[in-house]
Amino acid sequence: MRRINLKKANVARADTIRYINRQIVLNFIREKEPISRAEISHETALQRSTVSLIVDELKTRGLIYEIEGESTGGRPPTLLRLRAAASLAIGVDIGTKQTTVAVADLAGRIVDREEFDTDPDVRALFRKVGASVQKFIRVRGNIEGIGVCVPGLVDPETDVALFIPHFKWRNWSLASELYKLTGIPVTIDNDANAAALAELWLGRPEIRDVRDFILVLVEEGLGTGIILDGQVYQGVAGAAGEFGHMTIGKGAPVACAAGSEECWEAFASERATLARYRQRVHGESEITFLQLVDKAFAQDEAASEALRETAYYLGLGIANLTKGLSPEAVILAGDIARAWPLIAGELRSTLLTNTICSGLPLAPVFASTLGDDTRLLGALSLVLARKFASGVPA
Repeated sequence: MRRINLKKANVARADTIRYINRQIVLNFIREKEPISRAEISHETALQRSTVSLIVDELKTRGLIYEIEGESTGGRPPTLLRLRAAASLAIGVDIGTKQTTVAVADLAGRIVDREEFDTDPDVRALFRKVGASVQKFIRVRGNIEGIGVCVPGLVDPETDVALFIPHFKWRNWSLASELYKLTGIPVTIDNDANAAALAELWLGRPEIRDVRDFILVLVEEGLGTGIILDGQVYQGVAGAAGEFGHMTIGKGAPVACAAGSEECWEAFASERATLARYRQRVHGESEITFLQLVDKAFAQDEAASEALRETAYYLGLGIANLTKGLSPEAVILAGDIARAWPLIAGELRSTLLTNTICSGLPLAPVFASTLGDDTRLLGALSLVLARKFASGVPA
């Protein structure tokens, strides 16, 4: 049972109940379309008259529309669908190398995008992001909200990017600056949290129905997003999920972003994998992580060994997370998901070896199916969550 937070409690007035019921109906239509009023009433136990009133309101707002279903001998049923293009969202994915700004509909389908190198000068980068966002607002219009993800720590109470380690940026009020520029609501979060949110709203069906899971985002660094009871767990000042900096050994092949050679990130990131490969080939010319994965698929033994060793350390870290949090599932995201057939065996073997009790079921580990746009879809999901979440608005 969850204890009521008296500092943030909302009294259940009549309009509160109507809002919650409306969100429930809207989400049933979004996830189970096409669906009839009768099916919604049966699934939710709401009265048919209540469902009809909510449907009429959603139609008036332009969020849903009706279609004619197939007849089974009598009058064809009227079914409801989400009008995905009724509102649009802008997502901004600020990466360590590249920044992407995109527009998507309410189903998460990207309809336009723009990419450019991430400028290490924070003011120069903001000008580029702002210009791109303003262009999409002019061209597309009807923007519901803006979601931004960054590779660093974000305070969820203030929407301030507290620290971006790669660039050493501190206390960047990016959300408020974008709001002042556009007048459109802006939500910002850490990239791993946003990616976890994307899996919750847009990922594979077996994850969308899970209430508690962990996403491990493997890139130059390593981050985790924690979903508990269907929402991102933020912790104090948004610092939850910094498992990339938990200590799992000594003498890693690279240092983490904070300079330690004992962190999980230092053993299991893309940089760690590339360093292992270079050690095996005695400093061969630089390659990218995706090129290393291609080499491994082409039977390059040095590349395969580097990936397997990384898989071992990923399994070791995931084993520690599952012992502490006992999630229903774990998702591996980033370019390493492409190497899943090459690393799944080693990772699962490590998990099995490091389980705390043979009687406890192992949390299944999946590779993300969201591809190269996981972080970007996460930024967009920040807007979708505001639109479709069932919580009571402040």
